[in-house]
Amino acid sequence: MMAAYEFTVSVAPQYLADQSDPDRDNYVFSYTITIKNTGTVTAQLISRHWIITDAKNQVQEVKGLGVVGHQPLLQPGQSFEYSSGSSLTTPQGSMKGSYFCVAEDGHQFDVAIPEFVLSPPRTLH
Repeated sequence: MMAAYEFTVSVAPQYLADQSDPDRDNYVFSYTITIKNTGTVTAQLISRHWIITDAKNQVQEVKGLGVVGHQPLLQPGQSFEYSSGSSLTTPQGSMKGSYFCVAEDGHQFDVAIPEFVLSPPRTLH
């Protein structure tokens, strides 16, 4: 049986070498996120909460309304994709978080964003 209130989140991170400046400890990443309503009730993504950790265990928390200026309303089976970015002072790091959602019946729920690694592709020297 399907859950009534369920979104599934998938993430595809990418290192942006052309925007990064390792000499200045600036590593820039983009990520594309797909949010799919895998539940049985129409619901809206209201806000986001990110926890970004670099290789020195420095943590940044980012909270805000919506994603890229949108608060997508997703019917069962519908998905919403967006791209955003983050920069770190170390070559490696990770991101995880959650989305706060409200279903059309008023039920509130959180959707976990699975942790993903930010890392440049390995280069051979």
